[in-house]
Amino acid sequence: MNAAAIAALCRPGFAIEVVAQTGSTNADLLARATQLAGPTLLAAEHQTAGRGRAGRSWLSAADGSLTFSLAWKFDGPLQRLAGLPLAVGVALAETLAALGLQVRLKWPNDLLKDGDKLAGILIETQAAADGATWAVIGIGLNLRMPDELEARIGRTVAAAPWLAQMDRNALMAALADGLADALRSFEHAGFGAFSARWNRLHAYQGDTVSIIDRGALLYQGVAAGVDDSGRLLLDTAAGRIAVLAGDVSLRVKED
Repeated sequence: MNAAAIAALCRPGFAIEVVAQTGSTNADLLARATQLAGPTLLAAEHQTAGRGRAGRSWLSAADGSLTFSLAWKFDGPLQRLAGLPLAVGVALAETLAALGLQVRLKWPNDLLKDGDKLAGILIETQAAADGATWAVIGIGLNLRMPDELEARIGRTVAAAPWLAQMDRNALMAALADGLADALRSFEHAGFGAFSARWNRLHAYQGDTVSIIDRGALLYQGVAAGVDDSGRLLLDTAAGRIAVLAGDVSLRVKED
């Protein structure tokens, strides 16, 4: 990838950087957040210490994935960012659909293809001195999945060979445009502007699911989508409840 080529193909209005290799693009931008002049996208040809949610590692092949982070400054405190990971998921899913790849969304921050994970989202934040909040939005998108990497991951994982054939700069530019549009909309209207779109892409709408936290069952019920705050709605035996995003995983109940 080439930063100048990406910038020439998109209209995001923020700085674009590309490195051959780094540990984690999220970690790199978090370390620099207070010195950034404005929104900054950092893409890496390869990450050696990619991070996922809840301290998990994000494993990727050097030529088989797209890994990047976008640092974006939001006015106001952290509480204003409720639902941001889901809004990012909508932006990515809609951009991929425009490129010919249909995906579904798993609450709170995964993209699925044919039921397997294709991409993940990790958002980390840092307070700014002026009361604003920097959000560093990390994206890992599988393009090719070598057998040996899937074996290391320990489960079946989706890939997108169609996208792997695209010019990598053009793919990055399309995703950058989609994200920039979504973040501006989120700044103006919050997750309420995305909730209906997220629900249309919900992988488990109407399915009986379990919410697991650190191996313990928290809730079980029928998934009824999300509300305007990004909370997962579950219809349980005791009635409808709203589950906050956090260190949880969603599993479909097996018959």
